[in-house]
Amino acid sequence: MKKKQTPPLKASATSASASTAPLPNLPEGSSIPKVLSVLPLRDVVVYPHMIFPVLIGRENSIHAVSEALKRDKYIFLAAQSTDAIDPTKDDVFHAGTIAKIVQLVRLPNNLIKILVDGVIQARAVRFVPSEVCLEAEIEPVVVVTDDSNPEQQAMVRHAGELFLEYVRASRSMPPEIATAFANIQDPMRQLYYASANVEAEVEAKQKILERTSLREQYFELIAMLTAEIEVQKLEQDIDVKVQESIQKTQKRFFIQEQIRALQEELEDDDAFPELSKLREQLDAANLPEAALQHANEEFDKLKKTQPMSPEYGVLRNYLELVAALPWHTTTPDNLDILHVRQILDEDHFGLEQIKERILEYIAVLNLVRGVQGQVLCLSGPPGVGKTSLARSIARALGRKFVRMSLGGVRDEAEIRGHRRTYIGSMPGRIIQSMKRAGTMNPVILLDEVDKMVTDFRGDPSAALLEVLDPEQHHAFNDHYLEMDYDLSKVLFIATANVKFDIPAPLLDRMEIIELSSYVEYEKEQIARKHLIPRQLEKHGLNGFAVRFDDEAVQEIIRGYTKEAGVRNLERQIASVIRKVAKTIVVEIAHEAHNQALSKEKSVAEKPKRRKKVETEVPSDQQPSPQAPSDQDHPQLFASEAIRLKERIITRALVAEFLKVPINRKKEKEVSDKIGVVTGLAWTSMGGDILPVEVTIMPGKDKLTLTGKLGDVMKESAMAALSFVRANTASLGVPAESLTDKEIHIHVPEGAIPKDGPSAGITMTMALISAASGRAARGDVAMTGEVTLRGNILPIGGLNEKLLAAKQAGIKTVLIPKQNDADVAELNKQTTEGLEIVPVAHISEALGQVFRG
Repeated sequence: MKKKQTPPLKASATSASASTAPLPNLPEGSSIPKVLSVLPLRDVVVYPHMIFPVLIGRENSIHAVSEALKRDKYIFLAAQSTDAIDPTKDDVFHAGTIAKIVQLVRLPNNLIKILVDGVIQARAVRFVPSEVCLEAEIEPVVVVTDDSNPEQQAMVRHAGELFLEYVRASRSMPPEIATAFANIQDPMRQLYYASANVEAEVEAKQKILERTSLREQYFELIAMLTAEIEVQKLEQDIDVKVQESIQKTQKRFFIQEQIRALQEELEDDDAFPELSKLREQLDAANLPEAALQHANEEFDKLKKTQPMSPEYGVLRNYLELVAALPWHTTTPDNLDILHVRQILDEDHFGLEQIKERILEYIAVLNLVRGVQGQVLCLSGPPGVGKTSLARSIARALGRKFVRMSLGGVRDEAEIRGHRRTYIGSMPGRIIQSMKRAGTMNPVILLDEVDKMVTDFRGDPSAALLEVLDPEQHHAFNDHYLEMDYDLSKVLFIATANVKFDIPAPLLDRMEIIELSSYVEYEKEQIARKHLIPRQLEKHGLNGFAVRFDDEAVQEIIRGYTKEAGVRNLERQIASVIRKVAKTIVVEIAHEAHNQALSKEKSVAEKPKRRKKVETEVPSDQQPSPQAPSDQDHPQLFASEAIRLKERIITRALVAEFLKVPINRKKEKEVSDKIGVVTGLAWTSMGGDILPVEVTIMPGKDKLTLTGKLGDVMKESAMAALSFVRANTASLGVPAESLTDKEIHIHVPEGAIPKDGPSAGITMTMALISAASGRAARGDVAMTGEVTLRGNILPIGGLNEKLLAAKQAGIKTVLIPKQNDADVAELNKQTTEGLEIVPVAHISEALGQVFRG
């Protein structure tokens, strides 16, 4: 690579060097050209009477020095207003200093070092075009001064005092600067000397060159010195605080070393009482041998660690957790099977399957005394009592209950904990739950286990595999605890709304118990036995004669709730009871008001009695004012008449209190229609009816599906159409009715997403009805997956679907033949009033859907 050559120091052909007329108003004996080359300076301001070295490396600056050497070595020094590498006239201040080059030295790497001597303050009047460097017409600035002005004299004196104070407080300035300043007699030279030695911003120092009056220049100098002195004071305050902190830390360290020496001399933990207490807690925890050995190692580390060290807090928190965990503590199980049955019946109505499973578990415990691997998963819609049922199981067994919510958990460390190398590390939720329980055999509820999320941070469901595996959870290893912990005595109960959302390996380790939707009869019983009494007590009405009649409860269930459970039903009952409470309080207020009026009237009617002279009672014998008691509560002031007044919540009162029904009952039209067939659907909130509409129009051979259908449901529609087209003769459908036709299948309601294969039979029947022109029965509903051969495959959610059909007023329901065995397990209240027809093929359903 070739090196760049230093340009020769010669004048440019386009420069204005010919213009050498002397400038006016110059010091005596001086003759300076009118046009000078401009040397931009970065982060520095050069003043008159100031000798300053300048290191030059930019090509334009080298050319500027070259031009100056041709003009009696005079050059105009101007500070840059920006950080531009190749500055233009817009990047430099116009006020600057005319200086003379005293010395020039060439350095390696194409650098030049010059020594300049400031001559006079000046400003650039106009920049002259030049190809090699900046050039400008320069006009000297005559600084206006008045030595007899008292204000100027005061400012000169004040600036001198401030500068001397600044030099004394500065760390980097030698005292000789103050001595040299005191030897200067000229106020203008003092100004430039002080300004040059102040460490301030370029903009602040440039303001002195912008001013043309000595008084104004001193004003800028005083402002600059005042600001810098304030900064120095702040720096000194900071230094003082830092020194105090260092001394305090050193003192603490010295004391701690003394304590450590004393502790080693005593050879015990008396020097640190908190460590002695921690040692006692570890000894009382009765740790297993392996855990005790590991805890002793960590305790020895703790004793050798400085208390001010971050590691000290980590070790201490770890040992406190180890001491707080239950290692052998258990609660005795109540194995009275009759008692357990009584508790479960008190807390929940129905749910016979889960109650039977718990009783089986209790029976085995009576025989074996130590059953491991019991992991139950309660799967069902929201509000059917999964969480409260787990709490009842813990109460029936006499065990501690801990709920652990897993909804939205997406980090594997939430289950297994963080390693102690991380700042702020914590044990996982399993270990934290065991610490809260305080026993080794609690009931731990893994709530919403189907709503865990998997992302780049890990899979929490995979971490649960070790927790729920009977072959592994006797030696569960938490990342924070770093030792095996026995979970074999824990009864884990998981809850989920949709079991299909649980990962298959995790689902394989749990026993699934389905909690189906409540039928209307069950909701009525739950409302009467549990919800209404609980809300009456919560609202303070358990002492009043308030009751709901049957029609009122039915109206709330049918008109104001639409759910599989009873959560919203309880809210609506609470709303009605609040209205009743308001009515009772108003009655109490009116009664109290009337009593007050009658009392005032009776007092006014009494004759005036003769005044009697009363002896003065000493103040110490006067009765003290009574503190307010529970009788101040409005409920206790209610008269017996208000308490015993019977208040029956009727259907009319429910409508008055709750206004317009929230649930507009979806009644099925019983009239027969062409191309419209009723299906049944399962949702996480229960069951619902699903009408399917089909329209066939002339046009291209095209199938249109609307109603926000999922991929599986779209494939069911395609399979149904293919079956109908392949079997037109046996189905009684004219072949031409499906040829060159546009077929549109719509499933209301369009805003609700729908998916699943169970609407296959419904779509098939709707296509047959529309293509053949025969009306389908309006009092028949159906569910089942259809194949290309017309076979009807089994479906899920049968209980919820039958409930939806019954609520819609449908009398006949077609179900897959393979689901016939599931009907026997259903509640009697679910199937009562329904004609359930099992079908194995589409041909068997034709006679039920089409009349004749």
